[in-house]
Amino acid sequence: MHELFTAFENDATHFYDKGNKAARIRLRNAMQELKTLAQEIRNEVTEKKNAK
Repeated sequence: MHELFTAFENDATHFYDKGNKAARIRLRNAMQELKTLAQEIRNEVTEKKNAK
């Protein structure tokens, strides 16, 4: 997850500060991966909660 945040931070800097269009695409992809990862973690937490 740390690698994803590092990539996100670099691409966000390139897009917002320098207007790099390729970084915009990478940033959107990283955010989608983060969303997917967050959903997986939420599902695991719910499963553990319901298993008790």
